[in-house]
Amino acid sequence: MTTSDWVEVACAVLERADGQFLLGRRAAGGVYAGYWEFPGGKLEAGETPRAALVRELREELAIEAGTLYPWLVREHHYPHAHVRLHFFRIPSWSGIEDRDKTMDDAPQARVHAELAWVTPGAPPPQPMLPANAPVQRALGLARVYALTHASEYGIDGQLARLDQALALGRRLFLVREPGLPEADRTALARQAVARAHAAGATVLVHAAAELAEAVGADGLHWTAAQLRAARARPPFAWVAASCHDRAELEHAARLGVDFVVLGPVAASASHPGMPGIGWPSFERLAAGLPMPVFALGGLGPGDLDLAAAHGAHGVAGIRRFWPGGER
Repeated sequence: MTTSDWVEVACAVLERADGQFLLGRRAAGGVYAGYWEFPGGKLEAGETPRAALVRELREELAIEAGTLYPWLVREHHYPHAHVRLHFFRIPSWSGIEDRDKTMDDAPQARVHAELAWVTPGAPPPQPMLPANAPVQRALGLARVYALTHASEYGIDGQLARLDQALALGRRLFLVREPGLPEADRTALARQAVARAHAAGATVLVHAAAELAEAVGADGLHWTAAQLRAARARPPFAWVAASCHDRAELEHAARLGVDFVVLGPVAASASHPGMPGIGWPSFERLAAGLPMPVFALGGLGPGDLDLAAAHGAHGVAGIRRFWPGGER
């Protein structure tokens, strides 16, 4: 299929401070009338996805986009068209002068039958356009991914930090621990899963599928070597992978990996002597992927906005991601 066979579409994920995102229901008389979708529309000749989305939001919702963060690019084959959807996360916007000459920051349903704010992870209104289901799942994925470090903190110390992180609202964790004895690693993973699940949080286990299954973890996080050798996605609710180059990222996409970690962006204590790839290279490598990408390496939760501006879903790491270690 050539580039000209695709219909290029820009899509907005408008996000309020409470985390809810906006959907619109298509008006009667068109294709998929009555279906819910993310606001946006087709690119016109010569338009970039960003420019098209700014225009569409003015026309559809009577708002001026503030910050636009590039996010996912997903492809879908409908019976009537093959679409490539360029998603942007938009945490800020302002109203523009509407037809009645009033100003209102709330999006206006100029072309949709109605609008609705939806909580990530909650059942969305139905019916939804088929291309949007994976996007909604990705929106429910936390944006801070904390990796355990019990080899330094000790098991009790790590579990205490996990409890503190859960109390702060952190909801995504990886039990890594390649240096722990197997019995200690199992004990830590079992306790981490129990405590996280009691708080509604998600825990993945690094590299060991049998351990992940044995302790009831939510998923498996592949090493880059495991990813390269894999030919199918394992049957976990969540599958993640560590990546270092575009070939690994594209292989993860083909396998349907739910999210990936890319880095190191900057030098970090866990990889002494390894220079970071820098933000320009991160943005280039992560561009156009269908799954969320976390930035890793020399970062902390305070770098979320910087990471998002370069196409990252969130940030991941070790020391700065536990209470007491943030910068």
